[in-house]
Amino acid sequence: MNAQLKIVGQSPELLGLDSILVGSLPATLMTDDAPDRYTVETVFTRKAGRDEVSAILGSQTRDYLSDRGFSTVELHVSDRRLEIGNTNLEELRDGLAAVIADRLAEISVALLADREVAALRFQDASEREQERAARVAALAGSVTFTRRPAAVADDAARIDDWVEEGGAVRR
Repeated sequence: MNAQLKIVGQSPELLGLDSILVGSLPATLMTDDAPDRYTVETVFTRKAGRDEVSAILGSQTRDYLSDRGFSTVELHVSDRRLEIGNTNLEELRDGLAAVIADRLAEISVALLADREVAALRFQDASEREQERAARVAALAGSVTFTRRPAAVADDAARIDDWVEEGGAVRR
């Protein structure tokens, strides 16, 4: 049996980022009043699954960013958007975007591998259960409820012996 387990809402496509929502950027960019750091909203290539969101928001991702020199950057997921806080377009262009893309790919690959292992375990358990059920059915099918003529005479003799030894009261 070569069945695959399809997890509803999960795509085998690696999670990535498609574009920046330019309309969400500060209106003062490239002016004297522009902030040094701000939130940049980006669009995922597909909807992130619950386990992907947990991994993005988890401490391993924070450590990943810190280890690569982006300890002040904050990530938040909002529907199909990744909000990258406390950054700027220059920092994204100069390396942060690639670091985030690498982390999203790592998360996707790890979760896909976990799902494949879970699917194989489920399939294996299902096959073992089918085999067990078939063995139980075969054993149950081997049971017959027919009398054995020789055994009836032997049983009657044993009952008589038992009654004579005082084991029972005759009726």
